[in-house]
Amino acid sequence: MIAILDYGMGNLKSVEKALQKVGAQTFVTSEPEKVLVAEGLVLPGVGAFRDCMRNLKEYGLIDPLYQFIQSGRPFLGICLGLQLLFSESTEFGLYKGLDIIRGKVVRFPQDSTVKVPHMGWNTVKIEKEVPFLQDIEDESYFYFVHSYYVIPEDKSIVATTTNYGVEFVSSICHDNIFACQFHPEKSQRLGLGILRRFKEFCQENAS
Repeated sequence: MIAILDYGMGNLKSVEKALQKVGAQTFVTSEPEKVLVAEGLVLPGVGAFRDCMRNLKEYGLIDPLYQFIQSGRPFLGICLGLQLLFSESTEFGLYKGLDIIRGKVVRFPQDSTVKVPHMGWNTVKIEKEVPFLQDIEDESYFYFVHSYYVIPEDKSIVATTTNYGVEFVSSICHDNIFACQFHPEKSQRLGLGILRRFKEFCQENAS
């Protein structure tokens, strides 16, 4: 079973429906003990970084998140669920993140010639081959909605980049973690392909 983490913020229903469409068994939970017994874990997110970190703490979900990731089981972060993995964010001040991935979260430049938030379809450039992106061709389109992006200290974890006024990291892959700035649950066939592979990794890890 794949747990979808409910911490009071996030597009839970669309993520759950997309995973179920590719045959995954899922449950939505905010209970720490249920997180720890899941075969895979999805951290979606919509909203402000500061508020999400506050909610994770209030729900008692930060330690279970660390424990789950340290266990080596498959983890998928989506949009803000990618950003929360990082050390800190500059959104509405400077706020600490989970610090699982060293680096920071920054806003698109104020003087950018493009509209912020970045909303709609854009291409991803594949920087390294990772299992989650199997069969995804370079310059494939995915759906984005965000005003901030991540800057990891370790460039070797960068899976894809995207150009939107600046070139930014649109997904990372590190050990059992895959996290993306785009929304696979809103990215039609290719997005469902990523979710299907995540489901398969969860099954393989559990067997």
